[in-house]
Amino acid sequence: MKDSDPVLSLKFIQRQLDKALTPPVICKEVPYYYWPEVDDYIMTAGIAQTPGGRLWSAWFGGGDNDRAVIMLAKSDDGGKIFSHPQFILDPGYAECGMHISAVVGNLWTAPDGRLFLFFTISLEYYDGRAGSWYSVCSNPDDEEPVWSPAKRIADGASLNKPTVLADGRWLLCVSLWRRDYIRLGAASQFLFPELDPLRMANVYESEDCGETWARVGGVKNIYPTFDEHMILERKDGSLLMYLRCTSGLTYSESFDCGRSWITPKMFPLPTASARFFLTKLQSGRALLVCYSDPDCPLNRAHLTAYLSEDDGNNWIGGLDLDERYAVSYPDGFQAMDGRIFIQYDRERQAGEILLAAFREEDVLAGKLVSKDSFLKRPIMQSWSARKAMTHAK
Repeated sequence: MKDSDPVLSLKFIQRQLDKALTPPVICKEVPYYYWPEVDDYIMTAGIAQTPGGRLWSAWFGGGDNDRAVIMLAKSDDGGKIFSHPQFILDPGYAECGMHISAVVGNLWTAPDGRLFLFFTISLEYYDGRAGSWYSVCSNPDDEEPVWSPAKRIADGASLNKPTVLADGRWLLCVSLWRRDYIRLGAASQFLFPELDPLRMANVYESEDCGETWARVGGVKNIYPTFDEHMILERKDGSLLMYLRCTSGLTYSESFDCGRSWITPKMFPLPTASARFFLTKLQSGRALLVCYSDPDCPLNRAHLTAYLSEDDGNNWIGGLDLDERYAVSYPDGFQAMDGRIFIQYDRERQAGEILLAAFREEDVLAGKLVSKDSFLKRPIMQSWSARKAMTHAK
């Protein structure tokens, strides 16, 4: 379609776009060709723990492209062994044969114990609008978990977990990507011009535990890419936002509950342009997981955990979770026993998903000092990654 007539191309694409507004269904039957051992591709989405202690892991199969689907697996032994894929979210195809991709998403356990799957679907990789959706599982510890019908939140893509504020409100980060990410040939330049004012790192709010959502504000990033932003509520009630940019991370602040944000500034620690993880811990400290390659800060290597005791003004400690190259996209949670679990991927194509569990004292010491911590545990592997591990032994 690169050399096609732009007018006819636009008419053709416009007839397909509404397929991405059809609620997708989370299914139990996962085709073997999407299993990592067959697909030979695996890209992490997220991980969450349910009230009963079960771990649910989510990842993308198909590729970081228009073929992407989301799969889920569970572990009932603290992450030692995960099941085969239990569920798949594959939005299907438009009438023309184009795939509806699910290339962005995450898992999150709400304060009331319900398991949320946030995901983004779009015609092909990105159609200029996309859409952030969610489905809820109210019985994630049962033998037969049931997922609710999917609901659409807004235009855009939500990659990370929500932030629960002290007053009970939920904030969800939703990025409406740039026009130049649209990959629909000659029609791309004409699609959804009315959304251009909202192409930024947006913030949506729910006051009713996820039943409804409304946009409260947003900020245009400097050196923007996919944003992949996360929010930390500080002790004084102000909000700190970190965002991915083309040369690392930026940060912004809001002093009116997210309605307005200061112009982003570069994050002082050099790090790679990639998804990071930010959350508040039970102790009141903040946790940041990003990249800290001493030789080339822009490399996705030396995935490192830091702590802050002053709402992100300073980051201390530094536990190197994985020093290897091509490690990326951390996501995690703090378990009921205080351990911090971080899931991330390595290589993706012919790669694997790994899990780390550690405590705050490990981060401060810069090494594992607690007995129940571990690093670099493979939990989901492609066939190639399994063969490589066997040969290495």
